Amino acid sequence: MKKSISGLVFLMLCLLSLSINVHAQNNQDSIRSHVETVDGNEYIGIILQQDSQIIRIKTDNLGEISIPRAEVKRITLLTSVKTKEGTYWLDNPQATRYFWSPNGYSLKAGEGYYQNVWILINQVTYGITNHFSAGVGIVPLFLFAGSSSPAWITAKFSVPVVKDKVNLGAGLLAGTIIGQQNTNFGILYGLSTFGSKDKNINIGLGWGFANGEIAKNPTLSISGMLRTGPRGYILTENYFIGTPDNFLVLLSLGGRRIIKHTGLDFGAVIPLGADIGSFVAIPWLGLTIPFGQKSSSVKL
Repeated sequence: MKKSISGLVFLMLCLLSLSINVHAQNNQDSIRSHVETVDGNEYIGIILQQDSQIIRIKTDNLGEISIPRAEVKRITLLTSVKTKEGTYWLDNPQATRYFWSPNGYSLKAGEGYYQNVWILINQVTYGITNHFSAGVGIVPLFLFAGSSSPAWITAKFSVPVVKDKVNLGAGLLAGTIIGQQNTNFGILYGLSTFGSKDKNINIGLGWGFANGEIAKNPTLSISGMLRTGPRGYILTENYFIGTPDNFLVLLSLGGRRIIKHTGLDFGAVIPLGADIGSFVAIPWLGLTIPFGQKSSSVKL
């Protein structure tokens, strides 16, 4: 009797192990990959075979195709890819900021981006760890008749409280004007972001400072992002600035278009206040180029 029970237990364990292995193999075989080639083409599908000479991938639209290994630039595993109406929506490649201000999501370690606004405003931000990023920026007016130039550094620490739902962050921007004395400026801020990387609202509170003095009234920011398609987003970024004598509101609305991996931001900034006599809409045009590698990417 004991031998029969032992044999039955052994048989059940063998069947359970086989089931787990088959399930794991099926999951592995069903994971899609995003393949980029050196000439700019992109393919999404299941990799059937890869070796030192060739990669064979099964795509939904083209069927099975073979790509020479030498022509493959990068392969990204799409472990969390979404499909809507037959179109793949890749992860938001620029989910950590709006037009300018950051949110509670963080760059991964080794990821970074270069941002340019109207040619003059330049900033580079880099993920030191999965929760801490730092950056430097400059408006190089010294290139034009030796004018004084604003320059700054940034730092942000952020943590997920509820994954893809609630993220908190805190950071600093500190700068000076090169070529002038006693021109230090900056802001200390905290952030709360509610929602996913594709659809969220961000509430920030910051205290500006200049030349050793900190503002008595904080600045409130309310920003948001809404994904409209595989490569399109609606953005809004708004500031409510209290001053000793007045109150200033900066409203902005526009969008972002992802071209390959580069982000093109466009919109308008509308200042409101007692000292602003007529309606003004200031155009916004920016470009953001990412660099570095995601943890799920393999550069070939």
